[in-house]
Amino acid sequence: MAETPASSEGLNFTPLHEAHVALGAKMVPFAGYAMPVQYPLGVLGEHNWTRENAGLFDVSHMGQALLAGPDHATTAAALEALVPADILNLGRGRQRYTQFTTADGGIIDDLMVSRPLAEDEDGTLVLVVNAACKAGDYAHLEARLPAGVSLIPQEGRALLALQGPKAAAVMEKLAPDSAAMAFMAAQPMTVAGLSAHVSRSGYTGEDGFEISVAGGDAVALWNALLADEAVKPIGLGARDSLRLEAGLCLYGHDIDLTTSPVEAALTWSIQKRRRLEGGFPGADRICREIAEGPARLRVGLKPEGRAPAREGTEVRLPGGPAIGTVTSGGFGPTAGGPVAMGYVEAAHAAPGTAVELIVRGRALPASIVTLPFVPSRFRR
Repeated sequence: MAETPASSEGLNFTPLHEAHVALGAKMVPFAGYAMPVQYPLGVLGEHNWTRENAGLFDVSHMGQALLAGPDHATTAAALEALVPADILNLGRGRQRYTQFTTADGGIIDDLMVSRPLAEDEDGTLVLVVNAACKAGDYAHLEARLPAGVSLIPQEGRALLALQGPKAAAVMEKLAPDSAAMAFMAAQPMTVAGLSAHVSRSGYTGEDGFEISVAGGDAVALWNALLADEAVKPIGLGARDSLRLEAGLCLYGHDIDLTTSPVEAALTWSIQKRRRLEGGFPGADRICREIAEGPARLRVGLKPEGRAPAREGTEVRLPGGPAIGTVTSGGFGPTAGGPVAMGYVEAAHAAPGTAVELIVRGRALPASIVTLPFVPSRFRR
């Protein structure tokens, strides 16, 4: 019997809600939506299935929108005034990760930006933002866009993510053109006979695809993908453990208004031209931190033993003072034990540094390690 929220009043539903319920999903409120946290296979089984086969995720709660202007240079400049990434030189059919930043260098949200492949869409950019932040992101954009550039939310669309080592083989059967896509490619494509926008990306550390379709086509696509024996549905629980093992940030936990992209170890997402030219919110702080180093850094933390360190756990030097805090933590099934991420003072951020995690009043030994905990298998 499927579980649903105690009260669904005020919650939004994705186009796949009934499909989740029919599969026995445990539904929970998340970012204003009723979402599947797990299916009968369970979080551990779903995590392992995705690492070994192909997992199918409903991420239709994410915000999808178009930024439209008269030409690429104009639209790119409008977005570059709000993010530190080089959007002007983003190639056709390519996707890039970036962040909306504040005047003092904090992160309003992180997002994906893709440039359409077709020349006749050259004034358009495709944005995907976090579900919990999308209303604020849209307001932030609309208040700051210049004349001639407009935001067009794509509220009627669904978004599915197919992730895992068998994702490419599954996808190729339904969309032969997908086989030629490289990591972070993005293009229109017919998938199982349905018109879609596909990117080779995801948030699990595995190879995979994110497939945007009209909401009315979501169930047909979901069923076509699940018809392959390599594919099982995966809920939010396993999505979180997969992204944690992959060392990927979760907005509101690992990054927020108090963290800069440099502190968050996201400097790689700021291309050379933007570092030199600036011109984005918080550029003074962010460029200074790139040049001189930040006061603190996001790091991987590997506890000894089996006890997980959860968000908010204090990080100390052994027998000494506090140097930071855990922002994400839990059990890493593929890593074979507890894993965590958090911020520590930059002077103590080197891999191999011994630390203590204060869990339920007890000091548990741990060490700072290089991220990710599980090697990523993106198609390069």
